Amino acid sequence: MEPDVALVLGSIFGVLAIPTIMSAISDRRAPGVSVILVLFSGALLFYANQNHPGGYSLQDVPVVFMRLLKQLIS
Repeated sequence: MEPDVALVLGSIFGVLAIPTIMSAISDRRAPGVSVILVLFSGALLFYANQNHPGGYSLQDVPVVFMRLLKQLIS
């Protein structure tokens, strides 16, 4: 898997984990799916940062999203 794809997927899974955590807390139940999403997101982000030469900075994330979106559209 390319580091750019891993960065985008990890970011998306991390954002999706937030509502599931909030839902689990408000329903007073165990956040099982949330924990899995957070762990998977962290693993993908770690993989992406380790396999990209020089790593990623926070400013690179929107650029990577747009580049990947452009590749998907083309």
